[in-house]
Amino acid sequence: MALTDEIRACRHCADRFAATETAHEPAPVVWFAPGARILIASQAPGLRAHVSGKPFDDPSGVRLREWMQVDDETFWDRRRVAIVPMGFCFPGYDKAGGDIPPPKVCARLWREKALAHAGDVPVTLLVGGAAQAWHLGPGRVTDRVRDWRARAPRIWCLPHPSWRNTAWLRKHPWFEAETLPALRTAIREALA
Repeated sequence: MALTDEIRACRHCADRFAATETAHEPAPVVWFAPGARILIASQAPGLRAHVSGKPFDDPSGVRLREWMQVDDETFWDRRRVAIVPMGFCFPGYDKAGGDIPPPKVCARLWREKALAHAGDVPVTLLVGGAAQAWHLGPGRVTDRVRDWRARAPRIWCLPHPSWRNTAWLRKHPWFEAETLPALRTAIREALA
């Protein structure tokens, strides 16, 4: 069985997800293939991605594609953009309606295999604190995003593109003015 099929068939967290407020079944969103030029390391699929089976199929994804300056066709082409989250399934919501973090067991089971399957990718986007901590160790998201020159052009730390981070974006105008133009150049070159 191919690795992508193995991940899609995973039901390791079925009991955990059934106990959430959403009481949903596992539905791993697997979106990577060997030879991709961009790797997006993110947290976990949201509810819309859980339903559609497409990662970042929501307003966060619209914002991320704007940041990257890529169209939908490019973004969802697994041969060009690999998306390997910390958890392949939507983790669910808690009683207050907040996002539950992805179960750490998912990264332990699948992450190394998925990254090895994707291969050497020229540009990696570490989206949000969970992915950044896994790849780089402990640290603050803002500090890592601000220090983009230390890892560019191969690795880019980004805040999560969620609407919840709109205040962060307003507070840090350098992100749009300095970081995004350099990121877009790296992405264009990797995809060329």
